[in-house]
Amino acid sequence: MKNSKILVTGCAGFIGYHLCSRLLENKNYDVYGIDNLNKYYDIELKYNRLKVLKKNKRFHFYKLDLVNKEKTLTNFNKNKYKYVIHLAAQAGVRHSISNPQSYVDSNIIGFFNILEGSKEIKVKHLIFASTSSVYGASKSFPLKEIYNTDGPLSFYAATKKSNEIMGYSYSHIFKLPITALRFFTVYGPFGRPDMALFKFADSIVKNKKIELFNKGKHYRDFTYIDDIIEGIFLLINKTSKDDVPFQVFNIGSENPHYLKKFLKIIEDNIGKKAKINFRPFQLGDVYKTHADISKLKKKTGYKPKTSLQKGIYNFIKWYRNYYSK
Repeated sequence: MKNSKILVTGCAGFIGYHLCSRLLENKNYDVYGIDNLNKYYDIELKYNRLKVLKKNKRFHFYKLDLVNKEKTLTNFNKNKYKYVIHLAAQAGVRHSISNPQSYVDSNIIGFFNILEGSKEIKVKHLIFASTSSVYGASKSFPLKEIYNTDGPLSFYAATKKSNEIMGYSYSHIFKLPITALRFFTVYGPFGRPDMALFKFADSIVKNKKIELFNKGKHYRDFTYIDDIIEGIFLLINKTSKDDVPFQVFNIGSENPHYLKKFLKIIEDNIGKKAKINFRPFQLGDVYKTHADISKLKKKTGYKPKTSLQKGIYNFIKWYRNYYSK
């Protein structure tokens, strides 16, 4: 029997790399990756992730910017993917305040081209990354998928909310099975250098000051990368049976912690105290995230397995090993 072709966009990114690695462990998939390898953060990290993936003969890579509709559609028509997992996006809440145009290009135009390609070749399931940021300043916790998401606090969140609406309309008009995933604060080995865990660890090791917003009183549903990947993996063949085959799921740990605790575990693992520059609450940020994952559990049996302590330990171990080379 022929292997199923599965496309992962943003394959050189943090979540994309880990998802491709997991998919390649399953002999039933031929994994295709698309990435534009932009310079939003350390390009070498992206190349090193790719280097690992390219060791597997069932991995096929295309350097491609999804903003280019013609090249994107040509790629889809050539490969006739069965599944598409769209993770390519311009990420980062803070960056979206200073550079909104890149979010329109990647997150709106790029996503539209993915919808067009998926419609054209009639993919069996399109799964895409949304974000917990769509919940804005919600005061009701844990956050449920049915809650109102009309008040995003950052432009990044606004583009992701737009993706959910665009996805629903395509699902309604063309009966395209689409699933939106609201990720909650993903962390782990090979993580992004612009995220708290990487920044904190790197600064402590290098004896630099860290910036701690709101005195570390943020409350976050930190979710380890392996748990995120497991959630995606379990959903590949679980499309919606509704008239409009569109569905939304939270993927989180269901167990939020204060940022101060997060920092303390990092310090304990490194064996060194952080030098802290206390900063006020930042524009576009939310105070608290806490996922209700009962919908995903019911659909797939999903169960997050990695504690915060274990997840941070794994990251610090990777960080030391990676940078010792």
